[in-house]
Amino acid sequence: FFLMIRRPPRSTLMRSSAASDVYKRQGINAEYGTCNEQQSTMALEWLGLGAKLNIDILIGDADERRTIELPRDGGKTDPMFVYVGDEDPVFGKVKLSLKSGKKLEHLGVKLELIGQIELFYDRGNHFEFLSLEKELLPAGTIDKAHEFDFDFENAPKPHENYCGVNVRLRYFLRVTVLRSISSNITRELDLWVYSYQSPPEVNNTIKMEVGIEDCLHIEFEYGKSKYHLKDVVIGKIYFLLVRIKIKHMEIALLKRESTGSGPNVYNESETLTKFEIMDGAPVRGESIPVRLFLGGFDLTPTYRSVENKFSLKYYLNLVLVDEEDRRYFKQQEITLWRKVPTGLALNAQPTQSYSGVREEAARAEEEAKEAAIKKKNRKAKKEKDKKKKEAKEKKEAEAAEKEKAAADDAADDAAAADDAADDAAAADDAA
Repeated sequence: FFLMIRRPPRSTLMRSSAASDVYKRQGINAEYGTCNEQQSTMALEWLGLGAKLNIDILIGDADERRTIELPRDGGKTDPMFVYVGDEDPVFGKVKLSLKSGKKLEHLGVKLELIGQIELFYDRGNHFEFLSLEKELLPAGTIDKAHEFDFDFENAPKPHENYCGVNVRLRYFLRVTVLRSISSNITRELDLWVYSYQSPPEVNNTIKMEVGIEDCLHIEFEYGKSKYHLKDVVIGKIYFLLVRIKIKHMEIALLKRESTGSGPNVYNESETLTKFEIMDGAPVRGESIPVRLFLGGFDLTPTYRSVENKFSLKYYLNLVLVDEEDRRYFKQQEITLWRKVPTGLALNAQPTQSYSGVREEAARAEEEAKEAAIKKKNRKAKKEKDKKKKEAKEKKEAEAAEKEKAAADDAADDAAAADDAADDAAAADDAA
C-alpha cells in the first residue's frame, strides 16, 4: 500500500469546482464513510482478519425527503438527504449483520450525529460544534443481526453545509463499533443542511461617490445591499467628472473565503463572473445601467465568523480601464441570503418517525405543558388576587383604626376643653 499526501489546490478554475475538488480530494462516500476506511476494511477481510460486519444506516423518510447530487470522480454523483433547520428531525434505522456462523466481540456500539468544521491546512484537528450520541449496544458479542431505531429530534443544526477551497462544514451520522485490540469499525452517512431565512427588515440602498481628485469622479448606486440567491442586482453608474481616457468598464462578482483567525488567516478569492458594461470613453453626466442576475451562479449565503473558524463574503467589483491599461477599481460588499422556495414552508419536511406517534406525542406534550403553565398562572393569579385583597382589607382596617383613633382624640380634646371652660366659669363665680 502506498500513501500519497498532496497539498490542496489554492484556487479553483471554475465557479462550480470548489465543492467538487473538496469531495474528490477527501474521497467521501456518503454511505460507506471515507474510501481509505473502506479499502482498509476490504483488505482485512481479504486477508481473513476482518470482522465482515455489515453496517447500514437507513433514513426513515428516504422516499419523501429531498436530495441533492454532489459530484465525484468519473462523472459520478453522491446523493445527500436535505434537512432544513433545527426542527427537521433526523431519524431512521441502523442495521448490523454478520455472515452466518460468525461472531464479533466488541466494547459497545454507538451512533453519533456530528456537525464538524474541517480546515484543510489543519487536518488533524477537526472542530465539532455538534455532537449527539446514542448507545445502541453495550459491550458484548454480536452473533446475529440487529436493528435499531434512532431519532435525533430537534437536533440543533445552526449552520449550512459548505464546501470551499480550504474549509468544509459537514453533518454526518456515524456508527462506531468499539473494539479493544483491532481497530474500531465505523460507517458514516453524510447529510446536507440548508438554513432558509426571512427577508431582511432593513435593506438600504448602496450609494457612494469615488474617484481621483481633478481627474475622475463617479457615483455608483445599487438598489439594495442584501440579495437572495436568485435575485437581480440593479444599479447605475454616474460620471460626474471625466478627465482621463477610459477605454472600457467592467463589473465582477467576487467570492472571498477567509479561514483561521488573528495572524493565521488564509484568504482565497474567486471571480465568479466578469463582464463588460461599457465600451468607449464616457462623457460627463452619462449614466451606465447595471443588471446582474445571480440565479445563474453556484452561490451560498454570506457566512460571518462561523464558530470563529471561517467567513465567506461576496463583493461587487467595479473596474475602469484607461487607454494605458491602468485599472481603477472599487469593491462593495453585498450580503446574500437563502430565500424560502415558493410553495415550501419551513416545516414542510416530513417529520413522522417509525413509531408513528411522534407528532401526537409531541402535540400531547406541548398541550400538557401549556395546561400546566395555564394552571400555574391561574394559581399565581389567585394567590396574587388574595394577597391584594388582604392588603386592601388590611389597609382599610388600618385607615378605619386611624380614623377612630383620631375621632377619640378629638372627643378627648373637646371634653378637656369643656372641663377647662367649666373650671374657668367656677373661678369667675368665686371671684
